[in-house]
Amino acid sequence: MIVDIAPHVREAAAQFGAGAPYALKVVAGQLAENADMGQPSGLPGILSVTVDGDLFEDCPALAIGYARGPERIEIRYLNLAGPATAAEPSGTVAQDQDQDQDQDQDPGSLAVIVREVADAWQRITGWLQRNAPNSHAALREGASAAAIAALEQDLTIRIAADLRSLWLLSAGDGGVDGAGFLPGNQALMPLDAVAAFYRQQMNSQAHQDILNALRPEYDRITVWKPSWIPVAAVGVADRTSGLYQDAATGYLGRWSRYNEGPGDELDTLVTYLEETADMLEAPALATRDKPGLVGEALVWGSRLDPAVADRWQPLAG
Repeated sequence: MIVDIAPHVREAAAQFGAGAPYALKVVAGQLAENADMGQPSGLPGILSVTVDGDLFEDCPALAIGYARGPERIEIRYLNLAGPATAAEPSGTVAQDQDQDQDQDQDPGSLAVIVREVADAWQRITGWLQRNAPNSHAALREGASAAAIAALEQDLTIRIAADLRSLWLLSAGDGGVDGAGFLPGNQALMPLDAVAAFYRQQMNSQAHQDILNALRPEYDRITVWKPSWIPVAAVGVADRTSGLYQDAATGYLGRWSRYNEGPGDELDTLVTYLEETADMLEAPALATRDKPGLVGEALVWGSRLDPAVADRWQPLAG
């Protein structure tokens, strides 16, 4: 049996660790010997297997989808699989697909999401490297797939493919003078801060739930929902407001201790990153915020620190 691997699948594998392309090759070899090793994926004509990342160095657990023909197999998608549970079998390369992973999303689109995040991130970081090297130097390295899986287990929540892809590229922003590189001078939160803030907010909500039981329905307070995952904060050490991703919808939202509104537009993480790149590359067309420079650091105009206002140079073009 001939096994073909789609080009975008090879590209996706290269982003998931040095061992992922080898693991993909191993599965392709197994499929050539046993085309029926996969399980139905929920998509017509598509079977799915998972790779146990523990069997390969520098390789996370992977979900691989393929179409089987009479004489040829085509591997059509590859994505990170969810963390294993105690009830799952182990010790084999190909395993049943985790039933808890994104069942309602076309698995073939997951590789596209990974590529869109990577493309937008490359545009942003390329611009920073050329124009704001101090901001570029403040970006942290990507997290390991194991660290993201540990966060999922810690928070008992599923991380969406786009946020997972971003964290694999960069797991936080150290900022410059307390300000991050995202619009509004927000900073991408490191994973330990994500976990700590999530627990803090859930504890606050638990307290509110006790009080909500005594309040009329119209007066009940929602501080935090279990599906909200913090992504960016208003500053490196400032948690008074920021952005979260709702794992239930995929959209970004805003939290604030000052009861700021959620904004008029709903963004996915991909559209948010793409618009950030657009504003940097064409600042004259920017509408939500205005990028500028203070020395060799990117500083956005919407939350400009008065201490640096006289040195802020708005970008033109």
